[in-house]
Amino acid sequence: MQQGAVLEMRGICKYFPGVRALQDVDFTLREGEIHALMGENGAGKSTLIKVLTGVHPKDGGEVHIKGVDGAAVIRSPQDAQNAGISTVYQEITLCPNLTVAENMYIGRTKGALANWKSMNAGAGKILESLGIPASPRQQLGSCSIAVQQMVAIARAVDMECKVLILDEPTSSLDEQEVQKLFGLMRDLRAKGVGIIFVTHFLEQVYEVCDRITVLRDGQLVGEYVIEDLPRVQLVSKMLGKELDDMADIKSEAGGGAVSAGGVPVLEAQGLCSSAGIKPFDFSIRKGEVNGFTGLLGSGRSECVRAIFGADHVTGGSVKVDGKAVKIKKPLDAMKQGVGYLPEDRKGDGIVGDLSVRENIILALQVMKGFFRPFSRAQAEAFADEYIKLLEIKTASADTPIKSLSGGNQQKCILARWLLTDPKYLILDEPTRGIDIGTKIEIQKLVLKLAAEGKSVTFISSEIDEMLRTCSRLVVMRDRKAVGELTGEDLTQSKIMATIAGGDE
Repeated sequence: MQQGAVLEMRGICKYFPGVRALQDVDFTLREGEIHALMGENGAGKSTLIKVLTGVHPKDGGEVHIKGVDGAAVIRSPQDAQNAGISTVYQEITLCPNLTVAENMYIGRTKGALANWKSMNAGAGKILESLGIPASPRQQLGSCSIAVQQMVAIARAVDMECKVLILDEPTSSLDEQEVQKLFGLMRDLRAKGVGIIFVTHFLEQVYEVCDRITVLRDGQLVGEYVIEDLPRVQLVSKMLGKELDDMADIKSEAGGGAVSAGGVPVLEAQGLCSSAGIKPFDFSIRKGEVNGFTGLLGSGRSECVRAIFGADHVTGGSVKVDGKAVKIKKPLDAMKQGVGYLPEDRKGDGIVGDLSVRENIILALQVMKGFFRPFSRAQAEAFADEYIKLLEIKTASADTPIKSLSGGNQQKCILARWLLTDPKYLILDEPTRGIDIGTKIEIQKLVLKLAAEGKSVTFISSEIDEMLRTCSRLVVMRDRKAVGELTGEDLTQSKIMATIAGGDE
């Protein structure tokens, strides 16, 4: 091993049916460094992590870990844990029905019975040291997604690992929680822990990382010291091509043909829900792209879930094309021409064990009725059309959707709703956790749909992404709409000022 290295992966290969996921990939992690692993969805990042952690067996190459003689044999996640490798995945893998302390110590207690008192005390100490607002005895499922993510990180940290893998750990955290995590990462770096940081947030990479390794199409592009790789070059290496100026997306896509007058496609008055949303008014016109913005927990997602009938509506009225309608459940909204891509892709979006084809036709089949199934030929035609249209990377339409990369799963859900030909499409965090290239594709697609006369509500935690796509923003704070911005007011500084003091 190289001097100072805690982990070396050499010539790693991994194949799936019809897909070369990794081809002769090298990766080196040094003691006391934060190393970013970058690449588009499908580049091989997650596969490399899963080979390292024993989730997938490798088909070639060697792994060397400091303190382990010869090549390390990692056949399971337990082997990886025993070798000093801890992982926090993008999708929380803890047990929501167990307590916080039980989740932190699960699989680590010896014997048939755990010492509950010492376990709770130990969990309490580390939760307090990391400033995590959770009690060791409370059920994990009662915590917010952000707190669950922090508990997963606390569990990994408490295992005194040599290698800590953080796979998109900040996707569900607000700015303060991100900074708290970065402080923890820097402390661990100072203690000699090697950290592999997988993220799609470029600014976070340049804020906290020392080195970057870039993968593309399952192959190594290169390893770089952070100071030697400007952001534009990083993006270019990830995509394998020069990137158009992202600020030109609106003009390139053609913008939206907003209907200035006439009746709104959808209009809500005094709408509120069981999720705690205070009454809000909302409307969208033909060809418009608008959005909800605000900090984590502000109520952005809850607003669109109320519009779609995904949460129980407790008050207010809705009109579609000027006519009063009742939307009590998602099927009611779908029959009114409304489509909804949910924030939680894994939990509410894909059906993992079904094929790409079955996932794409799902919404249209629901509208038609399951007792009137599509013929195989019809289903294949639908799927093939949208796999080609959205350039979904899959071995075939029969591939289980759970085996696709996150970006390609997201494209399948988009295809599902485009197939229903909606007049109004709600996209909640459609680009979260996916690569820059696919983000740009989705942004361009949104504006293209608007130019064709469809109405789109676009939600993203990245304000600059909202500014590139939306012509009007509803600003949320504490589950209440506190402002609406259009025209010259659509600036990052105005949005932040409205979030900070919207109704003062």
